[in-house]
Amino acid sequence: MEYIIANFIQLDLSTALQVVLLGFIGGVLSGFIGSGGAFFMTPGMMNLGVNGVVAVASNITHKFGKAMVGSHKHGKAGNVDKKLAAYILGTAIIGIQIAVAINSFLFKGASGHGMAKGAGSNLYISLVFAIILSFVAISMLKDVLGSSKSGNADSGPSRKIADAMAKIKLPPVINFKVADTTVSLWVLMPIGIATGYLAGTIGVGGFIGVPAMIYVLGVPTAVAAGTELYLAMFMGAYGALSYAFQGFVDIRMTMLMYLGSLIGIYLGVYGVKVVNEKYIRMVTSLIILLCVISRAIAIPMYLRQLGMLDIDPAWDVYFNMTSKFFLFFSGISGCLLILINVIKSYMQRRGIQKTLRVVKETAQ
Repeated sequence: MEYIIANFIQLDLSTALQVVLLGFIGGVLSGFIGSGGAFFMTPGMMNLGVNGVVAVASNITHKFGKAMVGSHKHGKAGNVDKKLAAYILGTAIIGIQIAVAINSFLFKGASGHGMAKGAGSNLYISLVFAIILSFVAISMLKDVLGSSKSGNADSGPSRKIADAMAKIKLPPVINFKVADTTVSLWVLMPIGIATGYLAGTIGVGGFIGVPAMIYVLGVPTAVAAGTELYLAMFMGAYGALSYAFQGFVDIRMTMLMYLGSLIGIYLGVYGVKVVNEKYIRMVTSLIILLCVISRAIAIPMYLRQLGMLDIDPAWDVYFNMTSKFFLFFSGISGCLLILINVIKSYMQRRGIQKTLRVVKETAQ
């Protein structure tokens, strides 16, 4: 435990404020797209000098409380299928355990051979992040652009895969009332394992869980987002305990992220109610792509630290600065787009209410 704690970063005022900002942006994005926001906060902490495994561990700990707030808001709106979440959680735990074991091994293994501390896990986390989220983002963007070309601006996500999965009747076949879908348990199991594995590896389970619910199970976008946040409560709690046992959770980082995220998530959840579903998917895919670019830029730095790439160590600061720029650009731009739409919707509603009051007073 002392060995790991010795590698926690020193928190000065500037770093602490940046962590709070990461939490706020992650909170807004979490409430809006139901991902937990870790796709932004995990690489953000790594850009601040936090070891990747510590960033993931602290983030998944933070995920528990934030997801509890977000799922409560979605639950009041009727967007949570607790039964579906329970079935996915059963196998997600397996995925989390696999992820914790791999990350712990890579962190301790690389450090024990004279290499930069945490470089092995940093590289692994960055590669998984870039590969998986590139696929998710490109698939979502392709689907959104495809619906635009069809001329139906309000068309929902593609149901091709969901319709094919619905034909699999291998028992037990389970009906989920809130999600309005019926699916075989054998279809749910790999989704749960993949969601848990990614949540434990990079702190981003929602970007597999939410698209899988939408495109594979045919769950409505709002219900997928709410159910994922409800599921994230339990995955976050289990993942936090697993990583804490290994000594990787930096509770200071977790609490600072809470300062921002518990405010941001309320704005994001409100945005889901007033923003077009297609717009949500478009914003999601573009933000992920920019975050993937950010993490990919940092990969040469980790390769050098592992002795796999021969470049001047002085370049590390430039790789990190460029990576950080892309990350914050994607997060801040995404938040502004969401907040602008929330404000426009709020002003329109106020205008309608004012008009109705004038009409009512005139009638009286």
